[in-house]
Order: sequence, then structure tokens, then C-alpha cells
Amino acid sequence: MSRPASRVIPIEPVSDDTGEMVSLYAKQATIHARSVHGWFAAWRWALVWATQLVFYGLPWLPWNGRPAVLFDLGARRFYIFDLVLYPQDFIFLTGLLILSAYGLFLFTAVAGRLWCGYACPQTVYTEIFMWVEHHIEGDRQARLKLDAAPWGAAKLARRSAKHAVWLAIGLWTGFTFVGYFTPIRELGSEALSLFGLAGPGAAGPGPWEAFWVLFYGFATYGNAGFMREQVCKYMCPYARFQSAIFDHDPLIISNDNARGAPRGSRPRSLAHDALATQGKGDCIDCTLCVQVCPTGIDIREGLQYECIGCAACIDVCNGVMDKMAYPRGLIRYATQNGLTSGQSALDWRRVFRPRVLIYGVILLLISVGFVTSLALRSPLRVDVVRDRSTLARLVDEGHIENVYRLQVMNATESAQRYKVAVSGIAGAQAQVRGEVLLAPAESRWVPVAVQVPPQSAAALGPGAHPLRFEITREADGVQPAASVSEKSTFVVPR
Repeated sequence: MSRPASRVIPIEPVSDDTGEMVSLYAKQATIHARSVHGWFAAWRWALVWATQLVFYGLPWLPWNGRPAVLFDLGARRFYIFDLVLYPQDFIFLTGLLILSAYGLFLFTAVAGRLWCGYACPQTVYTEIFMWVEHHIEGDRQARLKLDAAPWGAAKLARRSAKHAVWLAIGLWTGFTFVGYFTPIRELGSEALSLFGLAGPGAAGPGPWEAFWVLFYGFATYGNAGFMREQVCKYMCPYARFQSAIFDHDPLIISNDNARGAPRGSRPRSLAHDALATQGKGDCIDCTLCVQVCPTGIDIREGLQYECIGCAACIDVCNGVMDKMAYPRGLIRYATQNGLTSGQSALDWRRVFRPRVLIYGVILLLISVGFVTSLALRSPLRVDVVRDRSTLARLVDEGHIENVYRLQVMNATESAQRYKVAVSGIAGAQAQVRGEVLLAPAESRWVPVAVQVPPQSAAALGPGAHPLRFEITREADGVQPAASVSEKSTFVVPR
């Protein structure tokens, strides 16, 4: 039986909004956003400075002889200022992620996409890269002319300078990122050794360190330099699931179509009061709101998922309204209910609606639990593991002995001395070889033999019986006393 020939279904071009036929594979034009100044642009740059000072600065901040924030994967230690966390403290990372998620839900339900517009890393680095592009290649019109110009020495020099600065920013970002996992001064010495600038005998960076510096650096270079709005429109899931969070009450960037239409140019001398007699709205159809948009949308067409809420269109439109002596706010932060019913964005009923209250209560409860858990967290961690090679054995004078291994973890940055005892079985004694003395942030496996006298073993009978290990640290004038109790079992043989 012969196999039927496969059918090839051709993909026909489709028509766009103007009726013209457009190929599905047509190359999308590069978006050259016009630079903009204004109140919201100043806030956006304030967030750029704040986030980058934290990101670039924390690895260099010394704290107890180490970086203030260090995730030492090799030693399985995570240092956050005075906190020393172990893999067993993973629950705190889970709590932090849940806090971040509910915080995002709450702020979105009240104020829309503030995260996307002001603090998202994609927005922040795109803003930085666009600033570099503006200062090297010029503003929007100059960049458009440069794109259309043939290749020559001037164009090559500008493009090379721009990409060199972009690469430098990307690689420095990757270097800083790896500096959260390897002490950044040590990493810097390793990097300098590649150029012969470090001291004699200095080794270069390890293969994984080099890989992640390059990977994260080129990811920053590609996302902020080339992909830009494509990340927001196609790769970021937040733009897709925001419809499940949005109703008619969160703040959105809105164009007041009732006030702006009909659009059209007019002489600057035309007073605002005379617009109605001339059949004109407030919008002069300058298209500046489209030119400044980093995702290339026309906000006058209504709410679109591509809008990241950066408010660049608000700043530029307010500037045009000032020049025309028209009232500001043709494009503004508003709500869908506000546009239809005139409800103020500051109306308390909008803020304290059920969805916001539920998010707020959940966020408050999780925050209280998270902070309380951190505050009550013991500076001592203990895991008990039974020695499976010998469950139970008979030793001197008829005592029954079980052997355990205790992983004792010092969650402080000072040397600590611990005592080990057992409870739950009459006459049980814990025998430890030597003193349990741990260096700062040290973790050690400690063998412990537990012996039970024969009369107690006879009273218990054969089988497994509950036992508790009590590990204590005495107060030393600097650190308070601490204790941890871990349960296990003691096996009495038949």
C-alpha cells in the first residue's frame, strides 16, 4: 500500500488595518522611540538609578569580611547581611516568592502595570540602552536617517561605538550577577589575571563563572539592545495573564477619546474655547504619543496588552497641551470606569474593593508570618541521620547502643560550642567523641552513640521507641542561649 503524497498548504498574505496585503513573514520595522522628558520620565529614571545602585552595589558592600549578599553554592551557604541560611531554609525563598507574587497582584489591581513601566529589569535596561543610543546616534529622526544612510566611516563609527558601550554594560551586568555567587573582589582578581593585571600566580575565572558572565552579559545585550519590546509582547507571560487580574478599576494609560476627537491639525492661535465651533477635538494628531512609545502602539486606539504603562505618552502629550495652551490630561492615568462614568482615580471605593482587600489581607498575613519566622529562627540547625550499618548492638555491661550522625549547622558568624543530650528514654546517655566546636557558619557531621541501660531496654521491649536529641548552646555574653530538639527513634533488638 503506497503512502499518499503530503499536501503543502500555502500561506497566503493577509490584509492589515488599511486593507493592504502584508506577508506573515514580513520583517518588523525597528522601533526608534523618541526621547521624552517630564514628570513620569523623571520617576522612571529615579527607579533606574535606585534599582541599579542596589544591584551593582550590594556585591561590593563589605559585611563581616565578606560581601553583604553572597550565595555560596559550593559551600551551601547563603549570606544576606547578618543572616546565614542553609539549603534547609529554602522555605524562606518560597515565602519571598509568594510575597512578590501577591505584591504584584495587589499593586496591579490598584495601580495597573507599575512594575512593567518603572522597575522591570527589561524596562530598566532598555531605558539605559536607549539612553546610550540617543547620545551616540542621536534622537529618533537622526537614527532613522542613519538607518537609511549607506554604510560609511561615520555610520560604522557610530554603530561600533554604540555596540561597544552596550557590550560593556552587558558584560559588567553579567560580572555583577556572578558576583552574587562568587565574592566579587575575588572574581575581579580572576578577571584581571586574564589581562595580566593581577598579581603573580593569580588564576583566571573558572569555566562556570566565565560561562555565566558571558551568558548573562550577552542576554542583557540581546534583550535590551535588540529584542526590547519583543520580550514584553511575546516572551513575558505577565502581559498575557494580566487580563485575569484587570477589571475596570486598575489605573491604565488612557486617551480621553471624547475630548480628543475629532483629531486634526490647527493653528496654535486657535483658542481652546473655539475648538467646538471648528469641529476639532483637543488632539492635534501630532503622533508624538506613538513616536515615544517603546512598544510602538497607538494609545489613542484604546487599551492594548502591549502597553507597559511607562507613561511616556502622557509626558509628551502634556508637553503638547502646554504649547497649545490646552488643559493637560488628554492622555492620563485613569480607570475604565473613570472614563465612562467620571469616577475619580482617587475614589476610595476603587481602592478598597473586595479584590484589593483580599489581596491585601493575604499579603499582610504572609508578611507577618515571614517576618515572624525570620525573627524566631534559631541560629542552630540540626539534622539527625541513623547509622544504617548497625541499627542496634549490645555493648559493655549489657547496654544497648544505637549510633547516629547529627549534622550540626552553625547559622552565626562566630565560633560556637554545643552540648548534645537525649531525652524520652529513662537512663539514656549520649556519647560524643570530643567537643562539638564549630567555626563561623560551619556545618559538620557529628557521630553520636546513644546507650540505654539493660533495665530500661527490658522495660521498653523490642522495637523502635521515640527519642529526642537536645542540642544546646550556652550564652556567652555575645550570643544568647539557643537550643534545638530533634526527634528520632531508638531500636531495642529482640
